[in-house]
Amino acid sequence: MISRRITTVLAAALCAATATAAPAGAEERAPSAFNLEDSRIKESSGLAASRLHPGVYWTHNDSGDGAHVYAVDSRTGRTVATLTLAGVDPRDVEAVSLGPDGNLYLGDIGDNSSGWSEVWIYRFPEPTQLKDATLPATRYTVRYEDGPRDAESLMVHPKTGRAYIVSKKRSGKGALYESPTVLSPSGVNTFKRVADINVWATDGAFSPDGTRLVVRGYFEARAYRWRDGRPAEIGRRPAVPLQRQGESVTFTLDGRTLMYGSEGARSRVVPVTLSGELLPETAAKGNRNLAKGNPDPRRAGAGAAS
Repeated sequence: MISRRITTVLAAALCAATATAAPAGAEERAPSAFNLEDSRIKESSGLAASRLHPGVYWTHNDSGDGAHVYAVDSRTGRTVATLTLAGVDPRDVEAVSLGPDGNLYLGDIGDNSSGWSEVWIYRFPEPTQLKDATLPATRYTVRYEDGPRDAESLMVHPKTGRAYIVSKKRSGKGALYESPTVLSPSGVNTFKRVADINVWATDGAFSPDGTRLVVRGYFEARAYRWRDGRPAEIGRRPAVPLQRQGESVTFTLDGRTLMYGSEGARSRVVPVTLSGELLPETAAKGNRNLAKGNPDPRRAGAGAAS
């Protein structure tokens, strides 16, 4: 979390800033910008697209808000459900990700002083009904193999279910850390450093098919091909909108668009459409099929790339 005194710039829409959000179900085809209208959401620090409720995005505040996660309808910007995690007293929540098991993973991983010996991840099911609820959560204790790290980016791979964290450094020289194959709720889960990530990272996300990883900072983002469990940077970088304090990013359900979020009251979530090599493999394959006059495999039920 950057200082509140930072000189900020207002969000600049890369798409029609005054457009209304698309109806649920059409969100994949025409995502639009929207504001987080809930006055409780002042420090939105993570973003994840719901699979069960198209057009809905999960978000949360960082430190100071308690164990709350909000479901926001992109059609209106209004909160349609608030989840409270029973028995959880978070320290600095910075990220949320949706796993292939249908569970949401909340990363209590912020550590501005890089002095905490351990941080935590909380797992809880994405609800089938959107309503306020208090839920039990499984807590995982996390340590890094090379000592404490500040981090704001938690990503769960949509195929393997493995968790990854990107550390944050002002120099831009952070790193990607990999969880054990299976997280254990007992004992300590040691995350191992597996790759350099040279972004002052504030969030990251895997594409729905698992073939792309995007990591954003305040003013830049980088994209990676995901091959054999490791990132390979793509030369072309995704565009990033100018935002008051850019803290979050997620893919839309079809993988064709990045949704960028920011801190601040009534902060704006802004879509940026992907193209070329930035597109996940499933989305790119759909484009090629459409160009040939063939049905889009997403509509025909084709499986995603692994």
